[in-house]
This record gives sequence, C-alpha cells and structure tokens, in this order.
Amino acid sequence: MQNTINKPANIGTYHESDVLFLLKDLSDIQLEDSAVNRELQIQSGGHYSESLPIEYQPPKEYVDLFWKTLMEYKQKVAVCVGIVAEQIYQLKGKNAILVSLARAGTPVGILIKRYLKMRYNVSLPHYSISIIRDRGIDENALHYIIDKHPNGTIQFVDGWTGKGAISIELTNACQDFEQKYQIKLDDTLAVIADPGYCTTLYGTREDFLIPSACLNSTVSGLVSRTVLNDKYIGKDDFHGAKFYRDLFPDDVSNEFIDMISCEFPFIAEEAAEIASQMSQEKIETGFLGMEDVKRIQAEFAIESTHFIKPGVGETTRVLLRRVPWKILMRDPSSPFVKHILMLAEEKGVEVIPYPNLNYLCCGLIKSVKEKQE
Repeated sequence: MQNTINKPANIGTYHESDVLFLLKDLSDIQLEDSAVNRELQIQSGGHYSESLPIEYQPPKEYVDLFWKTLMEYKQKVAVCVGIVAEQIYQLKGKNAILVSLARAGTPVGILIKRYLKMRYNVSLPHYSISIIRDRGIDENALHYIIDKHPNGTIQFVDGWTGKGAISIELTNACQDFEQKYQIKLDDTLAVIADPGYCTTLYGTREDFLIPSACLNSTVSGLVSRTVLNDKYIGKDDFHGAKFYRDLFPDDVSNEFIDMISCEFPFIAEEAAEIASQMSQEKIETGFLGMEDVKRIQAEFAIESTHFIKPGVGETTRVLLRRVPWKILMRDPSSPFVKHILMLAEEKGVEVIPYPNLNYLCCGLIKSVKEKQE
C-alpha cells in the first residue's frame, strides 16, 4: 500500500526528535511565481496550492523588529503554549500524537512537545502534515500515522485561527475520513491564539502577535508552504513542500523554539492553573470572526470572503505572500501591529482606522482580475 512508498522527508532544519515531516520533497522543482501572477491564477480559478510565492526576505529593520517583539512577548507565547499543552495532556495523556498542520502549526507543535517533555517527562510523537483549503487533508499522511501508532490519539495543532476556514476544512476532512475508512478522528484544533472563536482548545482568544507569524520559512524550519499539484504529487504520495537550503544563513527556526522553551519552567504553574480553570468552563465557539468578515465584505463590496483575512497572523500573511489592497486597523498603537505598519509602508498599502473590529486588524486582498480586464 502507499505506506511502503512514503516515509518522512529529510527536509527542514528542525531536529528529528522535534518533528517528522510527512511531505514529499519538491526542492528541485521550480514552483515559485510572483505574487501578482499567482493572485491572477488563483482569482481565475486556479488553486493557491499548485504554486508557491517567492519567499519575501525582509530588510534588517524588520528582522530587528522580529527579535524585539520576541524578547517582549516570549513569556506570553510560552504561557499560551503551556495552557494548550496542559489541556491536551488532560484530555489525551500519553497516548496523544501531535499532528501539526504545516507550516504555521509546525513550530507550535514542537513547542507543545517540548513543554510536555519538560513538565511531565513524556515525549509525544509529532508529525507535520498538509491540509489545504478546499482540497482537504493529506490522507496518505494520516494512514502513515495511524499505522505507526495504532493505539494513539491524534491531536491536530495549528498556530492561530483567522476566520476559521482551516477549522472547517479539518472538520469536513475528518468526516470524510471516517466515512471512507471507518476511523473516527478528533477534529478539535489546538492553537496558541483563537481570536476567531473557532475552537475550544486554545491558549488565548486575544488577537496578539505570535512572533513566528512575522517571518516565512526562516522561522518554520526553512520548509515552504505545502503544495498539491497533480504534475508532481501522485495519488499515493504525501503532499509536497520545498526545503529552502539557500536561506540557511537567515534561518532562526531553532533559536525561536529555544527562546520560548527556556521560559517553560517559569510559567508552568501559571499555565497549569489556567488550563485547569478552563476545563471547568463550558467553552463556546461560534466563529464570531465571520460577523466581522461579512460586514467588511458588504461595506467594501468585496467579491469573496477569501479576499478578507482577519487577525494579526492572517494580515501578516497577506502582506508577506499575497497582493494586498488595504489594511483595516482597530488600534494602530498596539504593540502587536508594529511589523504590519512597517510592511504596509514598505509596500505602499493603505492602512484604514477601523475601530469596530473583533480582531486587531484585517488584511484585504486586491482583486487583480479587474486590473487585467
């Protein structure tokens, strides 16, 4: 079966003891295209997963801001990681298998694994696999994990939520998987920050900056976004990704992990206490962020909600990888949006004060189809 063909890819700069990537190595294939060309293809019916954006290499001022932000908020990130890790351990114990959604979930999965090793001296398996909006999850990767760990319980992990598209994709994928294979998976997504109210398993619902959202592959093990293109991915293959070896000099992936991990001994009691309190509460989801999105869609006459990306993490991605149109900003004085203001100025993107927002900010993608017509 496919499991004899596939094995973890030897890609990325993370230690094997931290994560195994269930991805097909596409490093030798030219998949990158300019943001404008990709946007035109996506908006003309193509899919974002068929190609890759050119990796944005930020100026020194921006990297300096990353380090400054990390120094200021490393303890806050550590507490949020600890809270979600404690909840996972309460729910699933030593049988948990961490399955992070590449690529934003990968550093978070590593941090959760490191926290639980420090706190409970358990070393949970951790895999990074691909899920793609409108295309589903990598079922070959799931089969690999289930075959390796027949008694384990999968816990899906991501970085943060925006409007909840990936949470919904994951739920649908788990339902499909159960129908096809009679294997039931828990579709609850564990995240550091859930400003969109999309999951019950989170560290915080505050829309704050997770420093790993600031950079691309250089804080994600030099691994690209995941790719699902029929030219390169067969039906028995894992989804694909590239290893950007040429960016080694700029890689800060393990420094980021180590810096947050060093905080764990100091915040463990606080994290455990908050997690314990949360376990006594009835936590609702409600996908509140979609209310913001629908209002913005109507107000700015935007064709699709796919062009609206709420939250600090998603707004950052719009500026780093897409063709941005406008940035809506609830509070420009927030310390969590300094990098967004810097990127917007560099790229000449209008920032509009927009106080009536659940999130701190929201990125709007430009319709490039109209420009071509």
